[in-house]
Amino acid sequence: MLDQLRARGFAVEALEMFGHDPRYPVSSNWPNLVQELIDFVQPIAARYSQTPFLIGHSLGGLLSLMAAARAPELARGVVLLDSPLVGGWQARVVQVAKKIPLVGRFSPGAVSRKRRFQWPSVAEAKAHFVGKRAFAQWDARVLDDYVVHGTVDEHGPHGSRRVLKFSREVETRIYNTIPDHLPGLLRRQPLGCPVALVAGLESREMRLAGASLTDQVIRGRKILIDGTHLFPMEKPTVSAACVEASLLNLMSLKDKRRSVPESGRTDHSGEHRLENTPPQIRIDSQTP
Repeated sequence: MLDQLRARGFAVEALEMFGHDPRYPVSSNWPNLVQELIDFVQPIAARYSQTPFLIGHSLGGLLSLMAAARAPELARGVVLLDSPLVGGWQARVVQVAKKIPLVGRFSPGAVSRKRRFQWPSVAEAKAHFVGKRAFAQWDARVLDDYVVHGTVDEHGPHGSRRVLKFSREVETRIYNTIPDHLPGLLRRQPLGCPVALVAGLESREMRLAGASLTDQVIRGRKILIDGTHLFPMEKPTVSAACVEASLLNLMSLKDKRRSVPESGRTDHSGEHRLENTPPQIRIDSQTP
């Protein structure tokens, strides 16, 4: 999908993995991961002399939203890709489950902590994923990239093996510390930029999170794709088109903070001036 966006003229920068840098350990509600994203974006914004749009799938979308709230000067807009915003009674349930702790039994962490992480070769790793239900609908190109770039060679006294690059222990900690504080956070730090959502019609994750908080944040800016929570891997070309449509719509909105070239793409000429702060997105105070 990222290559598709680059082919459409966008300059795309991506942080390879969250939670693996010891300077940003995983903790409840992910404050350090948010800081990791902010520290990644700051030099990019300075290099391009523009305020970027933050786009992320699932974890990446939630971190993008929280980064935009904490550092509004770094986000012209946010595009969430099937990132479930947990609010209302669901947030209270998550909060209680994290304290008991029951969240590890019911979150995706129950699966990730047992996930197979090593294979004798790249070919056997691919054969493993091809046979998994969760990967059955993935675009073949994406699956190839996942196997090649999502695993690495590890050498030991008994030879080499192929292992997952993203630690399953880190993945499990991330799942077991999901944010339960978003409504309060967004009341204390109202978003100063517009937010759009691209979601999968068959996404179980979006259904479980509920729509109340998400609807307040996106204000109707939503595109639905036939697919699951993993639709960017299933339909990368369609996903890129929907992200582009979302970005073009957000670009069309009057940005009162700065003047940015209408294309918003790889032409970095032109002047950028700071103006008034944009209207803030308020969250209903009745939402916990």
